[in-house]
Amino acid sequence: MLRLVRGATALVLAAIAGLHFAWARGSSFPFADRDALADSVVGAEAVPSPGACLTIASLLTIATALVAGAPIGPPRLRRLGVATVAGVLTVRGVAGFAGRTDVLSPGSTSPKFRRLDRALYSPLCIALAVGAASTFVDSRRTRSARRLRSRVPGV
Repeated sequence: MLRLVRGATALVLAAIAGLHFAWARGSSFPFADRDALADSVVGAEAVPSPGACLTIASLLTIATALVAGAPIGPPRLRRLGVATVAGVLTVRGVAGFAGRTDVLSPGSTSPKFRRLDRALYSPLCIALAVGAASTFVDSRRTRSARRLRSRVPGV
């Protein structure tokens, strides 16, 4: 079950990273134009710069790899990375539910964005945070099982 959660979480993170890469290249997908994208996703009059979109896309790609269990760095660093992903997504989700995403992303104040933030983006962030946290729990279980097996003779 946890493998399914890890896979689904990584898949959604990868898809969101892909959207940010596309937006960095000038796409407005899935919206009709850049103005609709800015209002719906950013809550401002203009979309962020390509550099900002690439930064978020890159961080989401790293988050995808961490949640998917890619062998990036030492195990302790990977666990810290996964915990950070879960923490950041939790903060983003809670801020959105509280109607205060503008604290994290100044200018995110349009009524359309706030409505979408509470109905879609914040629940998605919380779900992804839970998915990332379950990966963290899964890695701890795997380590504990390995330690236990190493102590049992003949296993």
